[in-house]
Amino acid sequence: MGDVKMRGLVTLKEILENTRKEGYAVGSFNFNGYEDAQGIINGAAEKNSPVILMASMGACKYIGLHQTVGMIKGMAASVDIPVCLHLDHATDMDYIKEAIKAGFSSVMIDASAEDYEINIQKSKEIVEFAKDYHCSVEAELGKVGGKEENIVVSDEKATFTQPSDVPRFVEETGIDALAIAFGSVHGFYKSEPKLDFERLAEIAKITDCPLVLHGGTGIPVEDFKKCVVSGISKINVGTEFKKTFTDTIRKMCNDLPEKEVDPRKYMGPVKDACAEVVKGKIDVFGSANKA
Repeated sequence: MGDVKMRGLVTLKEILENTRKEGYAVGSFNFNGYEDAQGIINGAAEKNSPVILMASMGACKYIGLHQTVGMIKGMAASVDIPVCLHLDHATDMDYIKEAIKAGFSSVMIDASAEDYEINIQKSKEIVEFAKDYHCSVEAELGKVGGKEENIVVSDEKATFTQPSDVPRFVEETGIDALAIAFGSVHGFYKSEPKLDFERLAEIAKITDCPLVLHGGTGIPVEDFKKCVVSGISKINVGTEFKKTFTDTIRKMCNDLPEKEVDPRKYMGPVKDACAEVVKGKIDVFGSANKA
């Protein structure tokens, strides 16, 4: 890539700014440690693509909040692509504020379990707090089904986003991105995903706010492409990375001799495996060479 320009983290607003106009989405990938995070960065850099690294509250507590920020800032400074550090599916208002103060460039306030008015109130509070820290905010309207860390939404309680609720929600909260529920689920799909593309298109028509697809593991390639064409700007992939991480370690434990004690021999391939997943998703999402 030649000389690398030192750059800091970018906000979600900045990284998604041209997505709708130019017809691509930015991949947002969950990480749980150094190897998968570096793999995500490596894959995106190879494709010259912007990228969003997501940490759940559980991942941040495992790594450490400030350690997470320091690690990703260091990685971002070593590549010449836009990198956003995003706190994913956070429900604890105080913890979200701590993440903002620690240096996250984007956070998600997930008050989707609350009623509409409380969701607006909580989302707006985080937006107002984040302004002083140059941090973007994503919120969710409707309830995406499945399991995400400690958040479990049963099929019965999953509710699609109502288009009529969107304009007021976006205007009053001032959010930078909106996660919508239109048929995707967190975790592995039990059957073929059935996405409501008409609902997605209707929502995209009535708001310029970048739209987010949660539950990207297991969605067919053609559906991904249709989502992007229909107005999705950010696509979350998490479960696939957990599986890639653990499958790779299992393979290395089986392949390497028992006397091999260098941890890098076991963990290094995780970076490569995660990079390959990212590169494949970038090709589908259309963000290659958009850095």
